[in-house]
Amino acid sequence: MKPSLEDTLLAAIRTIPDYPKPGILFRDITTLLSNARAFRRAIDELVHPYGGAVAHQLSAGFVPIRKKGKLPYETVRVAYSLEYGLDEMEMHRDGVSPGERVILVDDLIATGGTAAAAVQLLRQIGADIVAACFVIDLPDLGGREKLEALGVPVRTLIGFEGH
Repeated sequence: MKPSLEDTLLAAIRTIPDYPKPGILFRDITTLLSNARAFRRAIDELVHPYGGAVAHQLSAGFVPIRKKGKLPYETVRVAYSLEYGLDEMEMHRDGVSPGERVILVDDLIATGGTAAAAVQLLRQIGADIVAACFVIDLPDLGGREKLEALGVPVRTLIGFEGH
């Protein structure tokens, strides 16, 4: 019998206590990325709802959104708040065309600050955000609700209580 998705992910995601500070349980997906079967299953589950007709309407490529100063071409940028100050993220100006349908994908959603900034950045260019997908949700921190309040549907594969 095939293990459930939850069992597969629980077995593949390493938890590191007290990192980056005491009381935090860090969810490390590098162990998921190095497990070919578990990683493939996670990717298949993330994209499954967006197959068929929706897939044909999406951008065909991967567009990196990075911290300020990490991309070599002309960029657009947005500032966002962190618990300890401000940061900025950017993407190539020509990474997405106005009206292009995209799905935002990241490993984890916690408070939603970074994801909300990515939504703002994509919308600044004129992208139509179909959904935001994450492997891990930390529901106690409210990130899903923050994105849904921005009108972005959220898909996650597994949730971990606490932070």
